[in-house]
Amino acid sequence: MTQTVAVLGTGKIGEALLSGMIRGGRPAGQLLVTARRPERAEELRARYGVEAVSNAEAAERADTLILTVKPQDMGRLLDELAPHVPADRLVISGAAGIPTSFFEERLAAGTPVVRVMTNTPALVDEAMSVISAGSHATAEHLAHAEEIFGGVGKTLRVPESQQDAATALSGSGPAYFYYLVEAMTDAGILLGLPRAQAHDLIVQAAIGAAVMLRDSGEHPVKLREAVTSPAGTTINAIVELERHGVRAALIAALEAARDRSRELATGSS
Repeated sequence: MTQTVAVLGTGKIGEALLSGMIRGGRPAGQLLVTARRPERAEELRARYGVEAVSNAEAAERADTLILTVKPQDMGRLLDELAPHVPADRLVISGAAGIPTSFFEERLAAGTPVVRVMTNTPALVDEAMSVISAGSHATAEHLAHAEEIFGGVGKTLRVPESQQDAATALSGSGPAYFYYLVEAMTDAGILLGLPRAQAHDLIVQAAIGAAVMLRDSGEHPVKLREAVTSPAGTTINAIVELERHGVRAALIAALEAARDRSRELATGSS
């Protein structure tokens, strides 16, 4: 807890991490932030009591650098940072699709890099953050990343070869659920419910189902079967979902997300 941590490119996810570290007990004096716009930097300074600095100063002063810029901006950021990052800095990347080798090739030889894919529920301390080590990162570096990201949810270590799959499943995952809730809300309106009531019914059903999945330890098939009575309403709905290929569409969608994550590593726009 005596190390200085810098969050570079502090957008929504970066701010969630910043807030989580402060709630976890890290003093604001051990935190640095950078932001593209001066007014954003001032907003963070005023809100959290942290020091806003340039990217170069953050690289020189912090023991851990958390890079939260968009994938397409990462190359430019590393060009700016490289002259200022000594090999004993821990670099944590939150950019989708970019492998640790991308950073290792552009920074001082031996720089430890940890790759993390988190998701937007970090804003409500319910993130899932998937963590992988680069070739120079140690167990201590991974534990430090887990400490930081554990402040905004759960963490899971995986080999870096599984990161693109984790990005498709978990990093993008919340959007799939929002899409499903949107569609079910429209269905509720079609069935005669006011939008607000349809929304409340579906959101609470989603929360209840998620808690049961998390806490019961039961396979989702078993939980679904408990709701599916013979010749009842649920089985009729399930038959329609299968008839329209919803399961196959979901699998194809996640494959597409995984493939896009791989493309990002090549710099594809």
